[in-house]
Amino acid sequence: MADDALVIFTPSGRRGRFSMGTTVLDAARSLGVDIDSVCGGRGICGRCQVTQGLGEFPKHGITSEPGHLSAFAQLETTYRAEKGLAADRRLSCTATVCGDVLIDVPPESQVHRQVVRKGLDVRTFTVDPIVRLHYVEVTPPELASPTGDLARTFEALEREWALTGLEADLEVIRTLQPALAAGSYGITVAVHEGRQVIAVWPGLHETAYGVAIDVGSTTIAGHLANLADGAVLASNGVMNPQIRFGEDLMSRVSYAMMHPEGAAEMTAAVRKALDGLIATLAMRAGIKRAEILELTIVGNPIMHHLLLGIDPTPLGGAPFALATDRAVRTTAAALGLRAHPGARVYVLPCIAGHVGADTAGVILAEEPHEAERMTLVVDVGTNAEIVLGDKRRLLAASSPTGPAFEGAQISGGQRAAPGAIERVRIDRDTLEPRFRVIGVDAWSNEPDFAAGIAATGITGICGSGIIEVVAELFLAGVVTEDGVIDGSLAERTARVVPDGRTFSYVLHEGGESAAAGPRIAITQNDVRAIQLAKAALYAGVRLLMDKLEIDELDEIRLAGAFGSQIDPIHAMILGLVPDCDPAHVRSAGNAAGTGALIALLSGAARTEIEGVVRRVEKIETAVEPRFQEHFVQAMAFPHKTAAFPNLGRVVDLPERRAGAGGGGPDARNERRRRRSVAVASREDG
Repeated sequence: MADDALVIFTPSGRRGRFSMGTTVLDAARSLGVDIDSVCGGRGICGRCQVTQGLGEFPKHGITSEPGHLSAFAQLETTYRAEKGLAADRRLSCTATVCGDVLIDVPPESQVHRQVVRKGLDVRTFTVDPIVRLHYVEVTPPELASPTGDLARTFEALEREWALTGLEADLEVIRTLQPALAAGSYGITVAVHEGRQVIAVWPGLHETAYGVAIDVGSTTIAGHLANLADGAVLASNGVMNPQIRFGEDLMSRVSYAMMHPEGAAEMTAAVRKALDGLIATLAMRAGIKRAEILELTIVGNPIMHHLLLGIDPTPLGGAPFALATDRAVRTTAAALGLRAHPGARVYVLPCIAGHVGADTAGVILAEEPHEAERMTLVVDVGTNAEIVLGDKRRLLAASSPTGPAFEGAQISGGQRAAPGAIERVRIDRDTLEPRFRVIGVDAWSNEPDFAAGIAATGITGICGSGIIEVVAELFLAGVVTEDGVIDGSLAERTARVVPDGRTFSYVLHEGGESAAAGPRIAITQNDVRAIQLAKAALYAGVRLLMDKLEIDELDEIRLAGAFGSQIDPIHAMILGLVPDCDPAHVRSAGNAAGTGALIALLSGAARTEIEGVVRRVEKIETAVEPRFQEHFVQAMAFPHKTAAFPNLGRVVDLPERRAGAGGGGPDARNERRRRRSVAVASREDG
């Protein structure tokens, strides 16, 4: 029609002709353009801001002039004065079409906006809100039309937001009439997955929050985010109190088997910890926990079952049957978690009896199912989850590494906290160490170190420090390839000391002052604990490689709160993972937790992961006959037989010897021939 104007939206490129006086928001909605709004076009929420492109646009065949949008309306002027509105911005619900116009929708005004996170190891993804807020004005009751307030609220939601087939929580029905009265029949409604009304507030309510939680065997980590834009407002971690029932998973299953109320005790303990974590996150974000409307949770199968109040004992023996391998949807109230009364919980799907929702989170975060190259993702923790494959085929397994990697079962071990030794280097000639502690930038041989530890002290050694010190001791010849601390080196250094029938290496002498902290020595038992853990992990990886009939890996990603802190070079020196080009070995952060965060913020991601886990091939290491063979070979540093040519290009590994253990003259001569390792990332990392 001649009087219609051409409206073009960028970046979507969608276009259409509209009659003069049509609001930009109405034009956008009729074309399916993605513009956010809570207030329903009333000019009060400010979510629908757009920018007019000015000038000639030959590519689009239009000229967009200032007069092709209506002049600033009183609503926009008021909004600018009260809340601020950039000079080039318009409210699309108020600005009307007066001629051909090019409209740009900025990312922050899009409902399905992309999130590129720098502070967390989260891939770029598109926010696809599970919970949407809608402001509506409900028709007041009339004596002549005796419909209920809920029915009229549903009518308003259909009229203004095209939402149909809705249901409401009982708590919503209880609070609806007071909210309508307080808001003079203007209320904000929270709708979950386009179907369930879960919350209602008087007037305009613009924010809803969610929490993503990774329930690990040793630690529980959580992130609190704004559900609308994906901004993470607070993160925190706490120890899993279940550790008092057993440090590893099977010991907790045993506790449940041996004590009639054991499973219930562990369920109560983990729920209390989660409730406390949620309270802390809310406090740090400066919000009330009643504003939390959505939670997502990941965890290994035993953590998953115990949190949900499901008996974990079937997971303690073959065939390791899961109660469910599907995603679980429930409420926060059902799990005893205090949030908004209508808050929902989404637990990601498990994959197999020992491969849980945490692995689903890892897959969602790292996308190995989309990879062109053969990719290994390892979530390193008390129970290591292993995913291997590419876009054509994906395998998953778990391996019982135990808690040694996280500082447990280590003589001076502790969780990663200020004062814990996290980085270690040992001089090949003098066998003297230097180290860094969490919370202090300086190394122990630098002038600023003493001032730095005045606040933190030296309290112990955490997982990354354990990995590095054992790897450094191996490179320096203090620990043999078979994991024996060489007692003959006591002749060269006072650091090697007798310890019963074995020897220990004194990393830190300690002292009487609080800053000096306790004496920290690496014992033979510490080395053995690391050997057992790393051999279990390597054997699990090697099993998956056998299934795929491959001998090389293209990419390795080390995930988990601990895995993200491991220096990849040291990890390969010990043989935690098979040989790979060090340039292609990187940290993936707490991938399980970030997968939970993605699922919190994106309904599309939930659909994606529920589909992917159905085609993952599950390998049960406990019943694989070759696991023990791989395990025995992997006890040596870095491995008894496997070559590490990629690692050998950046690190001079000790030559393999015909005999194990020992520390005679030949061994000492061999050590003298070793060159210093010159890897910048190791020297300063």
